[in-house]
Amino acid sequence: MQTVLRYRGRDISSAQVEFIRGLIADGGGTSRRALSISLCRAWEWQQPNGTLCDALARNLLLALHRAGHVTLPPARLVIPRARRTPAFVEVDSAPLVARLSEISPVEIRQVRRTKDEAVVNGLIAQHHYLGYAQPVGEHLKYLVTAGGRPIACFCWSSAPRHLGPRDRYIGWSPAARRANVRLLAYQSRFLILPWVRVPHLASHLLGRMSAQLSADWQHLYAHPIYFTETFVDSLRYRGTCYRAANWSELGMTTGRGNNCPTKRPNRSLKQVWGYALVKDFRQRLCRES
Repeated sequence: MQTVLRYRGRDISSAQVEFIRGLIADGGGTSRRALSISLCRAWEWQQPNGTLCDALARNLLLALHRAGHVTLPPARLVIPRARRTPAFVEVDSAPLVARLSEISPVEIRQVRRTKDEAVVNGLIAQHHYLGYAQPVGEHLKYLVTAGGRPIACFCWSSAPRHLGPRDRYIGWSPAARRANVRLLAYQSRFLILPWVRVPHLASHLLGRMSAQLSADWQHLYAHPIYFTETFVDSLRYRGTCYRAANWSELGMTTGRGNNCPTKRPNRSLKQVWGYALVKDFRQRLCRES
C-alpha cells in the first residue's frame, strides 16, 4: 500500500487518503474542526482519558490539504484572542526563615482546573526568572503551602518528543519513544518564593512530588508517569537540590529548540536532569507496542 505522507511518525496510506476524501464528500464535517472530530471518531484517535486527539487530526488534514491530496472546507475567519498575562497575586510576603521541621506540615496540592490555578500562574509570572508560559499538552500545576501560606509552586507538562541525553539514558528505540513518551513528565517550572529561606526545602519538595505525581496524572489523564525530567540553566544554578533529591544528571542540551531551522545553537545550553518514578522504568518505556 503506497505511503502518501509521513506525519508525526505515522505512515498515511493512499487508502486512508481516499477514506478522508470520502468523509469530506459525505459531509463528514461542515467545517475543518467538525471534519477532524469525525476523523478522530472514525479512526479512534483519542487519549487514554477519552479526549479526542482533535488537534492532531486537524494538523494532519491541513498537511494533506497543503500537499494537494485533499481539499478541505474553506477556513473560517477566526479573530485571535490576546494571550492574557496572569493576574497579579498578593500573598503574605513576610520573610520566612526557619528550619524545615518548624514549618511542617507542608501541603502540596494539585490545583489544575481549580480556583487556585490562577494563584500558581500569577506567582510564577511575578517571581520566576522565566516568567509564566502556558504549558503545552497534558499538564498539572501544584501550589505548596505551609500553615495555609503559599511558599512554592510547580508546573509539569508533556515531555519533549526528542531529547538526546534523556533518550540515550533510557535506551529506547524510536518506535518505543513514539509509543511511550506520554509516560514522561517535564518539570517546566519550580519556584520557591523569594522570601522563603528554609534549608533543604527544595529537595524535600522534589521527593514529595515524586511520590504523588504519577497518581495525580492517572487521575486526570488516565495513565501513569514513569520518568520525570527538567532543565537547569547552569549559568544560574548548579542543580544542587536535584542532586540532593537523587535525580541524575543526564547531559547537556544542544542549545537548539524544537523548531530551530539550522544546526547552530540559538539559546543557552542547559543541564538535563532526570528521575525515575519506578525501578523498572526502562523495561516499561522500551516496549514498542
